[in-house]
Amino acid sequence: MLGKILTKVFGSKNERELKTIWPLVDQINQLEPTISALSDQDLKGQTDKLKQRLAQGETLDDILPEAFATVREAARRTIGQRHYDVQLIGGIVLHQGKISEMKTGEGKTLAATLPVYLNALTEKGVHVVTVNDYLAQRDADWMGQVYGFLGLSTGCIVHGLDDHERKDVYSRDITYGTNNEFGFDYLRDNMKFDVEELVQREFNYAIVDEVDSILIDEARTPLIISGPGEKSTGLYQQVDRVIPRLKKEEHYTLDEKSNTANLTDEGVALCEKTLHVDNLYDPRFMEVLHHLQQALKAHTLFKKDVDYIVKDGEVVIVDEFTGRLMPGRRYSEGLHQALEAKEKLTVKSENQTLATITFQNYFRMYDKLAGMTGTADTEAEEFNKIYKLDVAVIPTHKPMVRADHPDVIYRTHKEKFDAVVAEIKELYKKKQPVLVGTISIDTSEKLSKRLKKMGVPHTVLNAKHHAKEAEIVAQAGQAGVVTISTNMAGRGTDIVLGEGVPELGGLHILGTERHESRRIDNQLRGRSGRQGDPGSSRFYLSLEDDLMRLFGSDRIGGVMQKLGMEEGEPIEHNLITKAIENAQRKVEGRNFDIRKQLLEYDDVLNKQREVIYAQRKSALKAEGMHEQILEMIEEAVEETVALFADSSTPSSEWDFDSLDEAINGLLGFKPGLKHKDGLEAESITQDIIKNGKDLYQEKFAEYGQEVMNYLEQMVLLQVVDSYWKDHLLNMDHLKEGIGLRGYGQKDPLREYQREGFEMFADMVQRIKGETVSTLMRLQLEKPQDATQFAPEEDVPLTFSGGDGSAPEPQRRKTKKVGRNDPCPCGSGKKYKKCCGRAA
Repeated sequence: MLGKILTKVFGSKNERELKTIWPLVDQINQLEPTISALSDQDLKGQTDKLKQRLAQGETLDDILPEAFATVREAARRTIGQRHYDVQLIGGIVLHQGKISEMKTGEGKTLAATLPVYLNALTEKGVHVVTVNDYLAQRDADWMGQVYGFLGLSTGCIVHGLDDHERKDVYSRDITYGTNNEFGFDYLRDNMKFDVEELVQREFNYAIVDEVDSILIDEARTPLIISGPGEKSTGLYQQVDRVIPRLKKEEHYTLDEKSNTANLTDEGVALCEKTLHVDNLYDPRFMEVLHHLQQALKAHTLFKKDVDYIVKDGEVVIVDEFTGRLMPGRRYSEGLHQALEAKEKLTVKSENQTLATITFQNYFRMYDKLAGMTGTADTEAEEFNKIYKLDVAVIPTHKPMVRADHPDVIYRTHKEKFDAVVAEIKELYKKKQPVLVGTISIDTSEKLSKRLKKMGVPHTVLNAKHHAKEAEIVAQAGQAGVVTISTNMAGRGTDIVLGEGVPELGGLHILGTERHESRRIDNQLRGRSGRQGDPGSSRFYLSLEDDLMRLFGSDRIGGVMQKLGMEEGEPIEHNLITKAIENAQRKVEGRNFDIRKQLLEYDDVLNKQREVIYAQRKSALKAEGMHEQILEMIEEAVEETVALFADSSTPSSEWDFDSLDEAINGLLGFKPGLKHKDGLEAESITQDIIKNGKDLYQEKFAEYGQEVMNYLEQMVLLQVVDSYWKDHLLNMDHLKEGIGLRGYGQKDPLREYQREGFEMFADMVQRIKGETVSTLMRLQLEKPQDATQFAPEEDVPLTFSGGDGSAPEPQRRKTKKVGRNDPCPCGSGKKYKKCCGRAA
């Protein structure tokens, strides 16, 4: 009660905010005579003048009135449209980083040109995001005339552009495109291996058109780039055939205490010979080396019926703590596939997530975000909580005169559709256009069949063909036109009334069912009553509708019984309207919870994503890579020494043999430490770090800075991508089963956060270890035809081409070179001591 009194006295929050904007509108209007008196050349020159003012320290807010007045005049001269005052308000709200709710037909597309132009003056780029390629291209071409006149460049990101074209479009002042194109370009950029191939710039300012559709309706489904878990499952079988040939101690060392198995130099040489690979530590063959290491683990460290069992043709993990089977869980990093190959089972290639992000987290990266739609106010709470976006409801240019009739409700579907068809036929006879809204394609088709039988010509639409759809919706206001549309396809297109239609009552909206969201119903209603046009709307419901059936139909059915309604007779009652609104609120709340939960879980991954992508970006730009690698050597050695030389125990109890093997696997040499009393872990660590760094600096000097910088960059990127891909898969598996923790009185989200952090920290350490190990052991051959040295063997190896296809295996075409023969390079050394040496 008090709230209503205060609102009456002081006005609503929305009204108070609009009051603060009107003085700005007055300033813009006062500038109009001066700006309109400028010549075309002088008007174009406004852009440079405004940019200069920004360069001299003025802010965007300082130059807003003049910038808006400039755009208004440019639009009048180029496309023949002058911004109304309410469109100026809408533009100001968008510039403030809020959502501008403007009714259908109020000119959101034109209103957006004001803040787009203003913010583009910073030369940091502006993105205008919309729901489909057709609208993006249409708006870019249409409004691009205004921007082009004022000297700004405009482009449109659509499906089918290559990276070079995309980079060009993103470099322009204003870029139009769909939410999917923007999001996928971001993910693809973070999978690139060359900084020159990146297409996007920094995220400056974005306006999201149909913001409710993009940031709410589509926010339940994250963007995902996926691919097979491994490029070729055949590689697992090929590698698996090599392992039985390896002999313990001679070809590999095994340390069951630390659960590690490492190839010796002789083992590497045998694998190279068997697999027709010249140098396993060549960056090209990193994937093969990884497969070999996993296959070696599978054969030596993982025991059937202890660590796993084979059941129904699948490898099933046995929980090491409980002894229970863990169906559906898979070992990561290709180990599970290695076990499948070992057991001669079908090796499964998982359709694995390579990169993913939710729309919520993508759009929250922009420095400033704004949105516009005809229907946002019912979701204002969600916009504020998720995106920190406030909603401002903009008044209409002309008073709204559409007649919104009360809902009518019937007992059954049949009764309802009998009434719907009867009304459509009646309206068609009097030539009043009608737009029929359904919530499913199935309902549209059934209704269409009935209208065909009755001889009523009509068009059925859904959201499959955007260009055709917009064309048809644009004609929906013509006399005698009947249009059936599913979930209001064709948004973004004005419905202009045909000749004589206003006299017939304008466009009539007929809803065949209430949607679970009030906002979708409002979208349908909003197609009528554009710019003060006459119009009407009515929704037809039945107790058998999903919404009514699931929420409170018994109560409403009881009311209908008490009122003694006859079959086929509708009811209109305040209780029904309230019950429907309550039902919609319940469903809206449930959907909000789903989206909120998705975001809470993605926030865990998002923090990790930011770390990984920042590391990739640093590597791509080669910023301090060498220093970063030296730091990794330090950290990897510290971690390794700590495993076997615990400073809290006497040195006589340390496991020096395992430490030697672990350091050899990491840095390529054995420290040769002996059991002695009085050794300090810190001094051992520093000695190993010094020797490791010295060896690495020698390699740096041998191959040269340019080559090593490139190798550091490539190795780190490949290792990061490999482990990140596996981490995403592990996080997927974790999330799938985390809900069960609730039965143990644990909060699943907290458990996901805790375990996700532990998995991420472990992955970061393993990235360091593998990067260091690969770079320390990496060897480059002298440039020559490697095929002439390929040993003869019966296990050819294939590698995927750039298009995903597998080229023919390379066979040796010349006589095999023996390891003790003179090296063909002419050095005078034996082949095994020169180009044929084992890595």
